[in-house]
Amino acid sequence: MERSRRDFLKKAAVGSAGVFMLNQMGFNQTLLAQDEDLSVLPNWIRHKGKKNALYNHYYSIASSFLNDRKEKVSQLTEKDQWQSRQKSMRGKIIKCIGGEFPGKTPLNAETTGYVDKEDYRIEKVIFESLPEFHVTGCLFIPKKPEEKKPAIIYCSGHTNVAFRSQTYQHEILNLVKKGFVVFGIDPIGQGERLHYYNPELGRSMVGGATKEHSYPGAQCFLTGDSIARYFIWDGIRAVDYLLTREEVDPDRLGITGRSGGGTQSAYIGALDDRILASAPECYITSFKRLIQSIGPQDAEQNFYRGIEHQIDHADLLEQRVPKPTMMVTTTRDFFSIQGARETAREVEGVYNIFGKPENFSMIEDNAPHASTKRNRQRKYEFFQRHFNVSGSPVDEEVEYLTPEELTVTETGQVLTSRKSRSTFQINREKAEQHLTALKDRRKSGSETIKSILPTIKKLTGFTSLQTSHDPVFTGRYVREDYKIEKYFVKGTGNYKIPYLLFRPQDQNGKLPVVLYLHPGGKAAEASPGGEIESIVKKGYAVLAPDLVGVGELGPAGFNGDAYQFELGRGAYNIWFFGLLVGKSMVGAQAADLMRLVDVLKNRSDIATGRISSLARGGLCNTLLHAAAFVETISKLALINPLLSYESLVMHKYYQPEWIQSTVPGAITGYDLPDMAACIAPRYLWMLDIQDHRMKPASQEEIDKTYRFTRDVYRSENAEDNFVIKSRERFQNFAEIMSGWLSK
Repeated sequence: MERSRRDFLKKAAVGSAGVFMLNQMGFNQTLLAQDEDLSVLPNWIRHKGKKNALYNHYYSIASSFLNDRKEKVSQLTEKDQWQSRQKSMRGKIIKCIGGEFPGKTPLNAETTGYVDKEDYRIEKVIFESLPEFHVTGCLFIPKKPEEKKPAIIYCSGHTNVAFRSQTYQHEILNLVKKGFVVFGIDPIGQGERLHYYNPELGRSMVGGATKEHSYPGAQCFLTGDSIARYFIWDGIRAVDYLLTREEVDPDRLGITGRSGGGTQSAYIGALDDRILASAPECYITSFKRLIQSIGPQDAEQNFYRGIEHQIDHADLLEQRVPKPTMMVTTTRDFFSIQGARETAREVEGVYNIFGKPENFSMIEDNAPHASTKRNRQRKYEFFQRHFNVSGSPVDEEVEYLTPEELTVTETGQVLTSRKSRSTFQINREKAEQHLTALKDRRKSGSETIKSILPTIKKLTGFTSLQTSHDPVFTGRYVREDYKIEKYFVKGTGNYKIPYLLFRPQDQNGKLPVVLYLHPGGKAAEASPGGEIESIVKKGYAVLAPDLVGVGELGPAGFNGDAYQFELGRGAYNIWFFGLLVGKSMVGAQAADLMRLVDVLKNRSDIATGRISSLARGGLCNTLLHAAAFVETISKLALINPLLSYESLVMHKYYQPEWIQSTVPGAITGYDLPDMAACIAPRYLWMLDIQDHRMKPASQEEIDKTYRFTRDVYRSENAEDNFVIKSRERFQNFAEIMSGWLSK
């Protein structure tokens, strides 16, 4: 019974996504005093139920961008206006996927095997879209007629076996029967291109296809890049390969795919002008309806700051006008059919303006997220009509090929059969370039570092709070030596920040105060005998909040499609939403923290010249940023902080839990040692620094990473104010507090 209640309190404090992190960092096992309820918002109808507050905050920002886009588009009525927009939006899309594509290098294509069937043959193909970055695929070639044939690139959805799935084989083989050459390629992280493949286990070390995408995708976003760029480039180079084939008519190239394959075909069709006809299936909706329903999905389906640049799904199709395009949809798809219909109406209007209404269509069938016979037949007819291929569009039964027949490499994986690079390795090379630039800039000293604070604010999406707000008092508990008061105050977005204020009994005058930040929320260490009590008993007031994304403002019912990794948990999808709108949880939480500093400054019983703050785990990043933005926080203690963002992008395997507390694009401008340097000469203690795997960082790693920070403190004659200690150097929390608070 007691253990069950303890587990309940832990989960109530942090939510399921944070239990792993609490276990890593230690959770005070004592219980709240009897009959105490330290939640703040439940009795306030207007403010309770604010779970997913961070998501809803991003939603309001996204809505503003999308509404502005809608207004601009509604004013375009002439062909030349749309041609100008096509050019402009192409530039924005390129920018948001990480910049211009690389120069084309030799494909080094090779055929590794053949399969001969009665009316078609298969060539097993490997080519390099980038040097030593191998793409595997099968080229399905009809035997008759002998003249050059139209060719279609088939992009697979999120299945581990890619185009070898019988669902995808069915459509591929039907297209082949109707006279099309079809090139089925393995997307990154699928089929024979698993980038985290363990040959001993025979599987990926991170999980299924969406995880194989999001795990390296997060690292790409940290460098300001996008894994979508790799997907698109693979498709562009697949077109290059098809143009080397004598069987293929270069003027009749098409692309299609369903689900994740719909994403790829929409992207590639938008950015490769050589593709005449495109039919993305079960993907196109609108960002408005996507974020109202299932939310942003895995990494390649998100452009860095895409919504901030007012890019919507319609823009992918409008890049193609007036070339033939078909949207293939189902009414019960988790990609909103309402969004698909609204997007189709906008795109249809553009085709009308160009005088080519016959080149655009949307088809739908009454089905879930699935391939249907009716949709397949209409898709066949679409390609037959626009490629001038005669014959029946009827969907036929086919004889499926075995996995062995469609295996391209000797071992079944490029990483074990070729000297092949992964997305992680290529992104690490890009990260190294950014990190070299960072290290060069650090040679200029502390003033140069502090001058980049505007850049840091932009990268985090930080917004200064211009107006003060009075907190609302909601109740009090009295314990033996101190009292606990419950409050809430307006946050950065349309939510309230709930917090607890602990004050010693019978103490007059202005109290020194500690802001206490715990990933488990304000109640995590509020129990009798807990860490907060030990601080209060030293004569301090303690303010413990639930910052947005934590505790009462934490996520609920939204884990996303890349959440439960083999290596741990990570709330990637909400992080993806933030990067879509140019925001981060770190930036929003830092603004919330500054609101609380403002609250303290307006209290007559608090010594605001002596505000200290302690944070644990991922919230250490939040505290570092907030303290760099405002000097009111005079003293910081970081317990179990992340070593650096560099450690996350430079190692193949990292703990997914860290991602939520990182800043997309950070490596392009700064890293955590720079933030720490911005704190100088104030007191900064870092205790038990954690590496990329949430293990204690080695002393060598720490010394190397924070050499610059120490140099900055030394230059300001404050070297003793910067303290790094490992777990072996202290025995318990009380010992930490005695040393830190005495400074």
